[in-house]
Amino acid sequence: MFREFLGLPLHALVVHAAVTLIPLLAVLAAVYVLRPTWRPKLDWAVALSALGAPVVAFVSTQSGEALQNALIDKGYQQEALDEIYHHSLQGDMLFRFTVALSLATLALLVVNSRSRKVAKLPSWVGRVLSVLVVVLSIPVLIYTVRAGHTGAETLWQDTF
Repeated sequence: MFREFLGLPLHALVVHAAVTLIPLLAVLAAVYVLRPTWRPKLDWAVALSALGAPVVAFVSTQSGEALQNALIDKGYQQEALDEIYHHSLQGDMLFRFTVALSLATLALLVVNSRSRKVAKLPSWVGRVLSVLVVVLSIPVLIYTVRAGHTGAETLWQDTF
């Protein structure tokens, strides 16, 4: 299911969405926390990116595993497979941090909503979620760069 699309490795196509949407979530979520006056304008963008980023991260990791298995089946050299494995570890960490950031961001959006049921929560819940969102944005950005760099390096290192 995650192996190819129109004859191309799905991973090569979906990573472009990942390196766009995942950092967008990190930046939008941090701005949402740090600029409270912008929250009404950012609500929908933050919510959509928080819903979409983990999906894109999941498809990226699953399609990457399918590609890795295809390369193993084709008998790729162990050195190249080791580099791909290192890249996959970065992608797995990115997926985990993206899911955590998405959940924290969605919870913060709910807490900041005007719902009467949510209004009964202690005020510290919003502050804790705000700190968590900003803190989780950092490793999301770091692992996006690391996963992207190791993947690009593996693919392009001997080309130029």
